[in-house]
Amino acid sequence: MSEATAGGVTARYYETDAERVLTFSRDGRTAAIAQNREGYAMLKVRPTPDGNELERYYGFDMALDHAAELLGVSPRDLPIPDGASDMGM
Repeated sequence: MSEATAGGVTARYYETDAERVLTFSRDGRTAAIAQNREGYAMLKVRPTPDGNELERYYGFDMALDHAAELLGVSPRDLPIPDGASDMGM
């Protein structure tokens, strides 16, 4: 697991047996971006790591835009831990 914090947003990146997961939290709000473990599938945006999928995106930037919207911040304000920097197709 790797973690980064900036501007009141905490990001955590970890891998499960099936997925790569990037979570964000800010003031009680959460958002998660998940991708298959192999790293070639579309990104799934969820309200929580285990929540129902809200939308799928090919690009990391689009998934970050949606996650930022869920948190009420600008996408520029989302810290990205090292392991997650290559997510997306």
